[in-house]
Amino acid sequence: MAGLKMLLDPTRMGREAEKLESDLRKRIVGQDDAIRQVIDMYQTFVAGMSSPGRPVGSLLFLGPTGSGKTRTVEAVAESLVGDPRAVIKIDCAEFQHSHEIAKLVGSPPGYLGHRETHPMLSQDVLDQFHTEKVKLSFVLFDEIEKASDALWNLLLGILDKATLTLGDNRRVDFSRTIVFLTSNLGAVEMNSLLRPNLGFAAREAERARPAGILDEKLNEKVSRAGIDAARRKFTPEFMNRIDRTVVFKPLGTAELHRILDIELQAVQDRILRAAGTNSLTFTVNDEAQDFLLQEGTDERYGARHLKRAVERHLVQPMSNLMATGQAQAGDRLIVDFDAERTRLVFLKESREAAPEIALPAATAAGQSAAA
Repeated sequence: MAGLKMLLDPTRMGREAEKLESDLRKRIVGQDDAIRQVIDMYQTFVAGMSSPGRPVGSLLFLGPTGSGKTRTVEAVAESLVGDPRAVIKIDCAEFQHSHEIAKLVGSPPGYLGHRETHPMLSQDVLDQFHTEKVKLSFVLFDEIEKASDALWNLLLGILDKATLTLGDNRRVDFSRTIVFLTSNLGAVEMNSLLRPNLGFAAREAERARPAGILDEKLNEKVSRAGIDAARRKFTPEFMNRIDRTVVFKPLGTAELHRILDIELQAVQDRILRAAGTNSLTFTVNDEAQDFLLQEGTDERYGARHLKRAVERHLVQPMSNLMATGQAQAGDRLIVDFDAERTRLVFLKESREAAPEIALPAATAAGQSAAA
């Protein structure tokens, strides 16, 4: 008698992959394709089905600056091992000459400074962030197009055999490593295709469009522009060793607003960690948020400077208010925008007393004169 047949669902994810996906979606905005590729790769690793004798995976991230390529790598490390600094970052702009490879693998015996040169990619460096639960390493080659041919040749061995031979002939095992490569190749072409969907002049159109949703044909053109640029730059031998290529789309206004929400929540979490549950809280209204976005983003640099704008225009003034006693634990601040002076203003609502408004200096002086 034949046994009963049960239809299986190969699209389901395990608990570890579901948790990783949930964490990444909280940290990464507008790059669903990149998240899906990382999740698939991690689930294969958890199932023990990764290709033997090769890294767990290799991903080439293409796209404009400020679209979240490096942040995605940091978010993966933060989600899996609890520390975004667990990423071993290789800035390829520092390896434009072949002799600089010695910084990665160390100098061979007999060369001047052999004992003083500590390789950046030793086994100890790779394994330092392994945990009992997750024994994975994360290596990022940032702006790979700027590296010399010597570094590309070095990568061929890592991507194909998961091994690297150091200057003193020690071997480094990359079989429990995810290798990420980022590049801005094709960014100009992608921005030109998507320019009508970018910028604050198109705010209403962007808000009407669901985040991350592009016309299917336009999406295909953007992806093709990035991949074609990479194929023109890199040899077929190099491209064939990369498991997956992901094209990051330029961020629109809707995505930038979501990223700002994440940054503002990070500031609130920082205050809670410093002061405990009975700490200062704040709310940033729409006009103030638009000001922060204008100061921290543009079509060329995406969201790269948004964190810096939040630090300069929000965190630093709030720190001054707290240091001078104008804002204390238990207070609630409302952050508004002063269009005349082009800056943020801070209003205070005390939880312990009647609401008190801290007016900007110019407004307060005007009221005193009127009195």
